[in-house]
Order: sequence, then structure tokens, then C-alpha cells
Amino acid sequence: MPNIKSAIKRVKVSEKRRLRNASQKSALRTAVKAFETAVSPEALINASKKLDKAASKGLIHKNAANRKKSRLAKKLNALTAQA
Repeated sequence: MPNIKSAIKRVKVSEKRRLRNASQKSALRTAVKAFETAVSPEALINASKKLDKAASKGLIHKNAANRKKSRLAKKLNALTAQA
């Protein structure tokens, strides 16, 4: 455990951020899985919003978010083309 006051604060702040990031990332994964089970336009919109939000907050890289959105949209388009 740190002894310096600023280091003690850093530990507290990083723990808060870690918990918030873990929660956001979990919600993101849940939205993506919800889309993969439902494969509906509404679920795609929800997952895209979560991905964009995560990318803007720096939780995941912008290109990673775009890649995932592209793959989800591709999956939806493939299934709608079959039907």
C-alpha cells in the first residue's frame, strides 16, 4: 500500500475507474450477445450505440468498434438476404 498522499488517491481513483470500465465493457458484451441471439435491426442499433459510446470514452479502440459494427451489420444483412 502506498504511503504518499497522491499515490493513495491514485489507487482510489484507478479502482473506481477500473470498476466503471468493467461495468461498461460487460454491458457492451451483453448488447453484442443480445444482437447475436436476436439478429434484429433494433438489437443492431443498440449494440452500435454501445460500441460507439465505448470507443468515444476510450474503453475500446475506434477501429475495433467500427470493425465489430461492420461484422454485426454484415451478419444482419446476410440473414435478411436469405429470408
